[in-house]
Amino acid sequence: MGRIERLLAAMTVGEKIGQLNMAAGSGAVTGPGTRGALEEGIRSGQIGNVLNVWGRAEVHALQRLAVEQSRLGIPLLVGFDVVHGHRTIFPVPLAEASLFDPAAWERTARLAAAEAAADGVTLTFAPMLDVARDPRWGRMVESPGEDPWVAAEFAAAKTRGFQGSDLRGSSSLAATAKHLCAYGAVSAGREYACVDVSERLLHEIHLPPFAAAVAAGAAAIMPAFIDIAGVPMTANVALLQGWLRGRRAFEGVVISDYNAIAELCNQGVAGNTVAAAALALKAGVDIDMASEAYVQGLPEALQRGLISASLLDESVLRVLRLKERLGLFDDPYRHGAAGSESAPARALAREVARRAIVLLTHRSRVLPIPQTVGHLAVIGPLASAGGEMLGPWPAAGRRADAVSLLEGLKTALPRCRIDSVAGVAASHDDLSGVAGAIECCRAAELVILCLGEDAAMSGEAASRADLGLPGCQRALAEAVLELAKPVIVLLTSGRPLAVPWLFESADAVLATWFLGSEAGNAIADVLTGRFNPTGKLPVTWPRHGGQVPIFFGQRPSGRPFKVGERLSSTYLDVPPTPQFPFGHGLSYGSFTLRDLRCTPRVVAAGETIEVSVAVHNDGTLAGEATLFLFVHDLVASISRPVLELEGARRIALGPGASGTLSWHLPVSTLTFLGADLDPVLEPGEFAIYVGQSADPGALLRCTIEVVP
Repeated sequence: MGRIERLLAAMTVGEKIGQLNMAAGSGAVTGPGTRGALEEGIRSGQIGNVLNVWGRAEVHALQRLAVEQSRLGIPLLVGFDVVHGHRTIFPVPLAEASLFDPAAWERTARLAAAEAAADGVTLTFAPMLDVARDPRWGRMVESPGEDPWVAAEFAAAKTRGFQGSDLRGSSSLAATAKHLCAYGAVSAGREYACVDVSERLLHEIHLPPFAAAVAAGAAAIMPAFIDIAGVPMTANVALLQGWLRGRRAFEGVVISDYNAIAELCNQGVAGNTVAAAALALKAGVDIDMASEAYVQGLPEALQRGLISASLLDESVLRVLRLKERLGLFDDPYRHGAAGSESAPARALAREVARRAIVLLTHRSRVLPIPQTVGHLAVIGPLASAGGEMLGPWPAAGRRADAVSLLEGLKTALPRCRIDSVAGVAASHDDLSGVAGAIECCRAAELVILCLGEDAAMSGEAASRADLGLPGCQRALAEAVLELAKPVIVLLTSGRPLAVPWLFESADAVLATWFLGSEAGNAIADVLTGRFNPTGKLPVTWPRHGGQVPIFFGQRPSGRPFKVGERLSSTYLDVPPTPQFPFGHGLSYGSFTLRDLRCTPRVVAAGETIEVSVAVHNDGTLAGEATLFLFVHDLVASISRPVLELEGARRIALGPGASGTLSWHLPVSTLTFLGADLDPVLEPGEFAIYVGQSADPGALLRCTIEVVP
């Protein structure tokens, strides 16, 4: 009998349930946690895990209560939302997805894990893997975007980065892939609303990222606290026990979302806490986060036979095994043994942030700003708002440490006069500051207009019905544009903003998202040409909120859109096409693609297709091109999306230089889920496309045939 089996045999029922209980500490940021009886609960064995506690002294104090003062001395799991950094804040996940670079995703997670582990954290509630196709939903900011292939790559990279090569390592965190699943498809984009999607969408779009996280070794999974077709995920036996533990052979820990077990009563599937606790445990939820439903309900559920003692023991063993994998039994204080924020982390934050910036439009070639510029006006509510650059999920990041755009520009252009005024607040309707902002602009050579959302306008509980600029920012922007001066717009947000009038009028518009601790320096690098922008949109950008959800992977219509054809798939008032397609992103130059080749053209199962394309840098600056490979099954037993992403690669080229990008595409990639949702490879013709975005008019195409 091993150590954890001996511990289990020695436990009382109360101590077993305590191992399934996660209580919020004093630093709660996700819900109404209180310190209360936290310390006594740890001593008595009724609290086996904590969240929202960080800092070496605080964590070690609580860990000593568990190890030295509880009866069995079982160490605590210490969980925290290290979503995109800990002390050093990297760009929000939606921004980081713009890199299309799994190696960079892994590096940021590795450094974030090291900082969090130094602060005593042992488990992170990340990566967030919800495929998000509706920008009304505030948590799109935490997602890797709209595509399941990208989300799966993101899942594997982040899991590797957080966990390292060995969970026992002093800089490793247990990763918790969340939120299983389809949370991004909430009704009307409204936070916490219900979800009703087909089984096909679940298995083709929403589950693959979690399968990738499990395959990469994710230690934990968090179910979403929404329902799918009437079955709350916290009690979803079919997905948690059947798909996750059964088909995917997941042996790790399942952790509820905040208060989710108690909310089963609100969702109408449990009449009281006892029933809610029993439903969640039977579905396979091992740890109850913050609701105390297990503490309050499981003793009676066990007594009444609603759950079995063996089922309880299975969950306890999974929690204990995770603590053992983390090395906590051998050294409960291994985390928190080093320093915190590091110079390498700040350097990486700047590198990733500037690569995440997407140049959306560049109508008048005002960029890059020359070093000889004499006078700039930096206008708008986000010009000097360094703290807002951390985004809605800043973990232990310090707002004062974040570099604002104004600070970054002053450093990058030390000889330039830079005048700045907010003009308006980000979300208020007070126009009194507009006149002063306009006066600030009159003498300037160039205006930089900093618009968008405060950090609190994205993230959890931040759904928006209107995707335009909040408050009176449009009035400010229109007043500035009427001056007939060159205007560069920086859009800070956690979602695409539907502002077609702005794209038509401004000389250049950049999506700067929430870029983290080094935001201002990164933006200045791009504006001044120190870095040639490379970011590409991981989401389709709508013209109007009425188009959402909008995404490139739609199935073909029987009456596809035709310009001027009313009886086609369109709207009466706006075109159905997006403002910018998935993958869009300009640079200070341009690239030409030619000579797409697919060999062999006739293939069978088990073989590989080599896809290659020539790339030429037409510009006078060195730059990087990102190319996307899409496939389409032309005739299938189940209608297939017009484009399915199967690869993304980058190539760096000097001015006037050429190169070749190639993919080795296994024929197995062309399988899809058949009528019974089992994978099938059907013979027939497939189109293979390569391009710099999902714009169908700019894709190169070749055709291959799969034979029996």
